Amino acid sequence: MSDITHRTLETNGIHLHVAEAGTGPLVLLLHGWPESWYSWRHQLIALAAAGYHAVAPDIRGYGRSDKPAALEAYSMKQLVADAVGLLDALGEERAVVVGNDWGSAMAWTCAALHPERFRAVVGMSVPHLGRTPMPPTQLFQGAFAGKWFYILYFQEPGVAEAELEADVPRTMRTILAGEPGFDLGAGAVRAKKPGDGFLTPPPVSLPAWLSEEDVAYFAGEFERSGFRGGLNRYRNMDRDWEELPELATARIEQPALFITGEKDPGRLLAPLEPMKALVPGLTEVRVIPDAGHWAPQERPAEVNAALLSFLSKLPA
Repeated sequence: MSDITHRTLETNGIHLHVAEAGTGPLVLLLHGWPESWYSWRHQLIALAAAGYHAVAPDIRGYGRSDKPAALEAYSMKQLVADAVGLLDALGEERAVVVGNDWGSAMAWTCAALHPERFRAVVGMSVPHLGRTPMPPTQLFQGAFAGKWFYILYFQEPGVAEAELEADVPRTMRTILAGEPGFDLGAGAVRAKKPGDGFLTPPPVSLPAWLSEEDVAYFAGEFERSGFRGGLNRYRNMDRDWEELPELATARIEQPALFITGEKDPGRLLAPLEPMKALVPGLTEVRVIPDAGHWAPQERPAEVNAALLSFLSKLPA
């Protein structure tokens, strides 16, 4: 990956590490939890080869980016401001924004709140759901009353951190290649009770798309950063609800693409139907066969093809 370069940029009062490749129209790639710029390693190269300037930051709290101590520093308003500030730091007026998992929620919100800066949007795994009718934790408490649910488990600062940081290589191996605690269809997750932890038994072997070197890279990043910054994203969901009421009615008119894996466990949690009214610019829903939650890494050829086809049709 010698064609990928690294630097640190100042944005929104903090410093973010970015990986980038290529020259041309800007494509901003936003990772999810628990990930890294490295999650976009295949897309950075493909986008650069096709004539784009691909930039993948470590989101605040991750990797080599700043890690503010305050819980509220990880609100969606702050994350969107980081993304807008990156465009400024790069000297770009507009970009296409692409995200996976929490990065998808960030990408949709960027497009909804700043259409003048984000000319198109690609969400992966997590569709645009707008604003829930009540604060999310209240919604989850009602829906999962008496049952274990990972987002509720993540709410108490320090609890999930202690579990996930006890053996970081095992944690990353389990989440990326095993049955992660957000897979509500997995037997090991369905058997959990309130008070149980997030992790399930690690997989016996790695899938073909994930190497031991990949796991070691992710583990090294989280051994450096810890998990608190990423987990604080979940702890701001109610704050986001309070701070961004406009998401209840904001419509994304820009061209939009949604990509999901056929076997993504997120499909059990996030229906696609509400997105249609909120994203009238949606041009296609692409389901990648046999892919799970990490489609950009699991099926890079298919994801890259979908991205490049979408980008090629955008107005200049």
